[in-house]
Amino acid sequence: MNKNNFRILFGEDLEKFIFGLKKETIAKILRTIDLLENFGNKLSMPHSKKVIGNLFELRVRGQIEVRIFYVFYKETIVLLHGFVKKTQKIPVKELSIAQKKEKELDNI
Repeated sequence: MNKNNFRILFGEDLEKFIFGLKKETIAKILRTIDLLENFGNKLSMPHSKKVIGNLFELRVRGQIEVRIFYVFYKETIVLLHGFVKKTQKIPVKELSIAQKKEKELDNI
């Protein structure tokens, strides 16, 4: 399997969120991020799903369901925001945080 040219970027908030979870969940998240790095925009269900516009969610299944919103930005995959999923629908609050962070990318 050859690696693509994507880099993964994420902020301190997301890092704190991820490393605040249980070790097993952290391991699953890191494996899923590795899949995203390897497969890029070819990664699909059950690991990745398009949410709205250019926004995707990385889906981490297990005892704790974790979702991490991300976008493809130039040659980079930017992980924007993560949360523990507790309901069927994506909470509006979580989606709006991700959309706000996505808009801030244009200011970089």
